[in-house]
Amino acid sequence: MKQNKYDDKAFFAAYEKMPRSVKGLAGAGEWHVLKALLPDMRGKAVLDLGCGFGWHCRYAREQQARSVVGVDLSEKMLEKAREKTNDPFISYLNMAIEDIDFPRAQFDVVISSLAFHYIKSFRPICKNVYDCLKAEGTVVFSVEHPIFTSRHQQDWCYDDQGNRQHWPVDHYQSEGRRETSFLTEQVIKYHRTLSTYINDLIEAGFRINAVKEPTPSEDTSALSREMKDEWRRPMFLIISAQKP
Repeated sequence: MKQNKYDDKAFFAAYEKMPRSVKGLAGAGEWHVLKALLPDMRGKAVLDLGCGFGWHCRYAREQQARSVVGVDLSEKMLEKAREKTNDPFISYLNMAIEDIDFPRAQFDVVISSLAFHYIKSFRPICKNVYDCLKAEGTVVFSVEHPIFTSRHQQDWCYDDQGNRQHWPVDHYQSEGRRETSFLTEQVIKYHRTLSTYINDLIEAGFRINAVKEPTPSEDTSALSREMKDEWRRPMFLIISAQKP
């Protein structure tokens, strides 16, 4: 059974209030890095895995992509995506990422934002993405950083006054299931090391173009305390890879 917390009424209501849900790509702290890694999408066929509200799908069309397919397991997510989309060249499919089975060499670009760490096994995803990409096709995806996912308790260590002391890392090499608190629920994520992300892509046949660990884009002097702490540990990992 694939995990689908987003169709839970209370969880979805909380998710809708998050900055990235309200502001779209402008509210996603890692977007400036992911955006810079995206290839020219003019005239291209694009696939978005874990498309959510469809922000990346609509961005691809703004960049003159020929067609876009968004895939998501959540019916509530896709309902919101369709409400926000008025474009016959964007289509949304209700399915799990693990179940995609597109024809070989259908897409030029595959995008995925903060979805793969919810999937138990990354290797078959790499193979499926490789197969559905055309030669010279590119995949660009973000996940929660392995330093962030290593422990069940994804939180700082605090002193007696509640000040953040440091970000703890433990059981880094023990890949697998993590149960952690997110919004209103306990959710299941899957921790894997940085080397696993990279080697699974290489073993599938990809060439690695870039590996990024985003930091806030603004001047640190203007950042809130919360955002300044993002310089203390990586929260996101973004990888760009290409099918030769």
